[in-house]
Amino acid sequence: MVSTSLPALNVNLSRIRTAIQALQPQLVEWRRVLHQRPELGFQEELTAGFVAQKLREWGIPHQTGIAQTGVVATVTGSQPGPVLAIRADMDALPIQEENEVPYRSQHPGKMHACGHDGHTTIALGTAYYLSQHPERFAGTVKFIFQPAEEGPGGAEPMIREGVLQNPQVDAVIGLHLWNNLPLGTVGIREGALMAAVELFDCTIQGRGGHGAIPQQTIDAIVVASQVVNALQTIVSRNVDPLKAGVVTVGSFHAGHANNVIADTARLTGTVRYFDPSLKGFFRERMEQIISGICQSYGATYHLDYDEFYPPVINDRNIANLVRSIAEEVIETPIGIVPDCQTMGGEDMSYFLQEVPGCYFFLGAANLSKGLAYPHHHPRFDFDETALGMGVEIFARCVEKFCQA
Repeated sequence: MVSTSLPALNVNLSRIRTAIQALQPQLVEWRRVLHQRPELGFQEELTAGFVAQKLREWGIPHQTGIAQTGVVATVTGSQPGPVLAIRADMDALPIQEENEVPYRSQHPGKMHACGHDGHTTIALGTAYYLSQHPERFAGTVKFIFQPAEEGPGGAEPMIREGVLQNPQVDAVIGLHLWNNLPLGTVGIREGALMAAVELFDCTIQGRGGHGAIPQQTIDAIVVASQVVNALQTIVSRNVDPLKAGVVTVGSFHAGHANNVIADTARLTGTVRYFDPSLKGFFRERMEQIISGICQSYGATYHLDYDEFYPPVINDRNIANLVRSIAEEVIETPIGIVPDCQTMGGEDMSYFLQEVPGCYFFLGAANLSKGLAYPHHHPRFDFDETALGMGVEIFARCVEKFCQA
């Protein structure tokens, strides 16, 4: 369902400069081209091709094929100065789109249901604007068009292939169009913005048998049920209550008949937390709990645990810079949402581990237009007015960080 908790805001666009307002129709066109051709992680051939085509048309130096489908471009200012990176993810999701719009996905079972088509468009628009106005900044802006944010993760391989080198990046910024906030707002904070993402897959091995003769069995369902309950104590009884954490069992599969005691049960789920000091803790505690329960019942287990993405931690100075710019651009009654935070995860975190930077949310929901479905929903869409707002914020960040 469409969220009804979002306020309707009167968005004043007077603070967006004329050149960027004039670019808005093209931003919408580019976004809709990308939206019609969604591609999954490390398969973004059409998307990367579109990005490279535009960069060639504008004479912007770039490299393709980085971490398979990534693209990196550089725009140089009028004089030497620092290097600021702008990161945009390009991949889509394995979702069948349900929107009845002229620009709906033409790839069955794939959809831009998280706004990455908008992120790519905003970065392209910023690259174009800056290439036309090099006198407005010093130094270099490096645009990182990243594959596979939704999984299995494109940031790490891009970093390994040197995207933060030659020239050495001094800071990095990025944004996420956010339907949890209305158009005309920016969610930004220093420190933890998004959570670490860790995934687990556990198989409990018991001994099956007849449902009427339980004494001959080790019931994997009973054992796994105890595990599910006990895992909830990790946060409630082992984590400092002033620190946030989540342990979610997302799937439980066992058994196949009503008169057969299951010999195996499989649990999968996710762990989320903000505090980097908790890295490794959940894995260790989960292993202890599962091992102890299985031993008490005579069962065995196998646990696969993947520390998928670290938390997104914003640098104080860069976050303050972005906040000051957002305050200049956003002119609504709400404007800046300083305590915006989510247990969702993002591999922008890897860039922020390497260089100081800031990731922020740009409100993109508009309830009056029916554009407030949540991310990863088959009817997700956003108010495209946010595209020009994103370009304006990025451009001003460049000008302030790379002052001419």
